[in-house]
Amino acid sequence: MAKEIDLFSSESVSEGHPDKVADQISDAILDAALRQDPRARIACETLVKNNDVIVAGEVSYQGQELDYEKIAREVINNIGYNNDDLGFNGATCGFHRFLSMQSVDIAQGVDRSDETKQGAGDQGIMFGFACDETQELMPLPISLAHRLVEYAAKHRKSGKVKFLRPDTKSQVTIRYEAGKPVALDTVVFSTQHTEEATNEEIENFVKNVLIPEVVPASLDASGTRFLINPTGRFVIGGPVSDCGLTGRKIIVDTYGGYSRHGGGAFSGKDPSKVDRSAAYLARYIAKNIVAAGAATKCEVQLAYAIGVADPVSVLVDTFGTGKVAESELSKVIRDIFALTPRGIIDSLALIKPIYQKTASYGHFGRDNCNVTGAFSWEKCDKKDQIREALKL
Repeated sequence: MAKEIDLFSSESVSEGHPDKVADQISDAILDAALRQDPRARIACETLVKNNDVIVAGEVSYQGQELDYEKIAREVINNIGYNNDDLGFNGATCGFHRFLSMQSVDIAQGVDRSDETKQGAGDQGIMFGFACDETQELMPLPISLAHRLVEYAAKHRKSGKVKFLRPDTKSQVTIRYEAGKPVALDTVVFSTQHTEEATNEEIENFVKNVLIPEVVPASLDASGTRFLINPTGRFVIGGPVSDCGLTGRKIIVDTYGGYSRHGGGAFSGKDPSKVDRSAAYLARYIAKNIVAAGAATKCEVQLAYAIGVADPVSVLVDTFGTGKVAESELSKVIRDIFALTPRGIIDSLALIKPIYQKTASYGHFGRDNCNVTGAFSWEKCDKKDQIREALKL
């Protein structure tokens, strides 16, 4: 952030939120294509409303034709929309498909006989961010907002909390002093629930189960204000109450508004699209810079032109927390990290079917540094190279 803040709020939504249902279907289709063709080109959008699903976009891949309807139904049922009582049911919903081949005009700018010269799939600017507020180097408000809805979903799926339904939202406000998070100011939590559930029952679950599981003991929660299902009732939810569309939760997907955003969505796009892959790279760079101790807060901007391999620009902002000049960090980034589309794909191993997992509870901050099985862009394996290059 450019200045010290007193309060900052971020929101998250569960896997059962209509927009996230759409994201997961789009990414499940991408994963299925990558399983049979690592060079698949996918740009898939999904819309869900009432008991209907529409899938549209451009797809190009080698192999057997995908069973798009089966993929969508499995995603919906696994989320928990598997009963007509919810108004949306993976077993009975209508399915409508509008897919065509990728434009040859785009393909000729991206694909090369020499894959090292692969061009960017589109123009655009991408941002990555990291800070030392949490172990996973994410801003605390979005980190807590994600965990609240994620843990609620775990309790729902375990069957232990009978009144929960899939559509859930959270919002967390953190109080800061001298730029550091010190207190949990406000929690807004809205969850779809069964007809017979009482507000008292839901409040007790949030305050006495979720909060102790999610909020670190070091954070002052003694004066926290709770706004739980503020309208008093949330029985009708999911696509019945709100249309869902791929790519409509880009701030939830990233840093909760704490950092800037280039505007491009992620889900349903294969890694030749720098909207996705370069945003992952920018996070990877920023996280390694903070992990290296070169700054306590770091934002990286990358910019690309369609069909061109090298980035148009690389910009670093440490918001006054850096131990070296930002121009020096920019040079180190170019020396250490692969910044071309092919370089990003290879260095982060992005042609694997990993994407449906990213489509709910955030694309960043899901794993700590160097944890086995972490998303590749969450690893801190470049921090020692950065320290050595900067002589820290």
